[in-house]
Amino acid sequence: MSGVLYRKEREVLEFLAQFQKQYGYSPTLAEIAQGTGHRSNSTVHTLIKSLVDKGYVQKVDGNTRVLKIVDEKVTLSLAGSKPSVELPLMGFIAAGAPLEPYSDPNASFFISSSLLSGKNTAYVLKVKGSSMIEEGILDGDYVVIEKIKEPVNGDIVVAIVDDNLATLKKFYRENDRVVLRPANSEMSPIYPTSLVIQGKVVGLVRKFD
Repeated sequence: MSGVLYRKEREVLEFLAQFQKQYGYSPTLAEIAQGTGHRSNSTVHTLIKSLVDKGYVQKVDGNTRVLKIVDEKVTLSLAGSKPSVELPLMGFIAAGAPLEPYSDPNASFFISSSLLSGKNTAYVLKVKGSSMIEEGILDGDYVVIEKIKEPVNGDIVVAIVDDNLATLKKFYRENDRVVLRPANSEMSPIYPTSLVIQGKVVGLVRKFD
């Protein structure tokens, strides 16, 4: 799955999951359109094609009438169970730049609930840059962030440092001061004079095109 799920796609996916749970088979395009408030079957067809392309849904034996939600955890979550949770995609994190909001405020991810403590707010950011490549976090990856106030040494954190700049780095306390270290041997650590911790990385989602 590509991860990014937009509002109208999510509505169709939710309807599919709930309909299949109730009736045991897939709804027609007309039933999906009626259930999600769309006037046109062609609009629903386009949304289903997008869900297929992104890997959330597959057509069984080429039959457009039979649709299967690929990930059972997504099915269970949408149908009312709790193996996975939906988190908002809040924006981009790029070293040395302000946090940039994501263009679609309705974009979201399904994340395994096992990644989260359940005690704190969580969200997703898209990574720009290569400051954490030696930790396996690459340009274009999505990181799952859980809000915390007190990181411990070695945590990968989202931090707002001097002049309202955001960065994704490893947190350490050294000799009564904080240092934010990149996971890239070609980059230098940051010794911030002001620091606000936005949260720590608890998971990673990679999109394969």
